[in-house]
Amino acid sequence: MAHSLEDPRSVPTELRPYLEELVRRTRTVCGRHLVSVLAVGSLALGDYRHGRSDVDVTVVVEPSLPGSAPHDLAGALAHPHLPCPAAGLELVVYGTDFVSQPSGAAGYLMDLNTGPLLPDRADVDPARSPAFWYVIDRSVAHRTGLTLFGRPAREVIAAPDRPDLLHAIRASVREHSDGEGHLADNRVLNGCRSVVFCRTGRWLAKRVAAREVALAEEGFRPLIEAAVGSFERPRSSAIPLPAAEVRAFLAWVRERVDQTVRAAGA
Repeated sequence: MAHSLEDPRSVPTELRPYLEELVRRTRTVCGRHLVSVLAVGSLALGDYRHGRSDVDVTVVVEPSLPGSAPHDLAGALAHPHLPCPAAGLELVVYGTDFVSQPSGAAGYLMDLNTGPLLPDRADVDPARSPAFWYVIDRSVAHRTGLTLFGRPAREVIAAPDRPDLLHAIRASVREHSDGEGHLADNRVLNGCRSVVFCRTGRWLAKRVAAREVALAEEGFRPLIEAAVGSFERPRSSAIPLPAAEVRAFLAWVRERVDQTVRAAGA
């Protein structure tokens, strides 16, 4: 049965009017083909930071959605046509025929990036994108996604199989190890989240995961605490972190993830 977000207080006040309008425009474009609109990422994990975080949204539609609809939706939601109050909007559209089954592929119908701090992108070819981002996002969505409209996340998004998910986590850590296009604090905190997931099977908010790793790994504690302090600032005033220490930490993270992959036989 279709329903809206049961507890709107779980959505930050700064975002409520924006998300309401986003849902309204998505319903207008997709009509009866719309199945769900879900808040994922930092919103779902309770770690949204205004001025730093993106708004992450997953839209699920019936396969009968007209072929022109993704393009129309991108136009309807593009900043500044719909002004995004966050750093940016990252919205992914999936068909139910794909997202209802576990998969290690990207598989989207459209991947939209737009907003004041994001380069505009509206891509409809999943072969052009590294799959690991989408596999991890679907895992987080299945476990924690907030329903903005339609059916709950667990009813429409299948959890990826563990081998696919572990390979995706390993690929994401390697991406962050390279460092291109990523803030240093985000590289460290995503590393913490990956380690905690490998140890516990739980997705935690970045700062919560960082606390767990900092308590367990005293040698990395100063770096992790500095990363948390930087993450709590706007993107434009992020604090530089020692490059050698970041590389050493991410090398350690890679070892932990590789151990988990080997132990799982993945």
